[in-house]
Amino acid sequence: MVRVKKIDHIAICVKDIEASTKTFEALLGVSKSHDELVASQKTQAVLLPLGETSIELISPKGNDGLEKFLEKRGQGIHHIALEVEGIEDALAALKSAGVRLIDETPRTGARGHKVAFLHPQAAGGVLLELVEPHE
Repeated sequence: MVRVKKIDHIAICVKDIEASTKTFEALLGVSKSHDELVASQKTQAVLLPLGETSIELISPKGNDGLEKFLEKRGQGIHHIALEVEGIEDALAALKSAGVRLIDETPRTGARGHKVAFLHPQAAGGVLLELVEPHE
C-alpha cells in the first residue's frame, strides 16, 4: 500500500538555474531554501518553498536524461514528487501490482532524502517521484 502524505515538490527543468531562480523568486516573492549539486544524479537542485510544498528547479550538470528533456521539450515541468511513508514498502506494493518502475529500490536524492521514480507510463505520461524525507 502506498501512503502518500503530500506533494513534496513540483520539479521544473531549466537551462540556466541561476537566472531561473531569480525569476521565480521575484515572481513568487520567495527566497530559495535549498541549493544543492546532487552529484549522484548530476543535477543542480534549488528549492523554492510554497507553504508545505516547494517548486524545485533542476538543471543538468552532466545528466543526460535532463539534457535530452531540455532538447526535446524545452524548459518546463519535469516531474511531481509525492512524499510517502515507507518508500520501500510503497515500491514493493507498486511492483507487485504491476506498476512499471524506473527505480525498484530508493536512491539518495536532494536533501539526503530517499527517492524513487515511477515510469511515466504508470501515470498516463506523468513522471512521478516518491520521496521519503531524511530525518
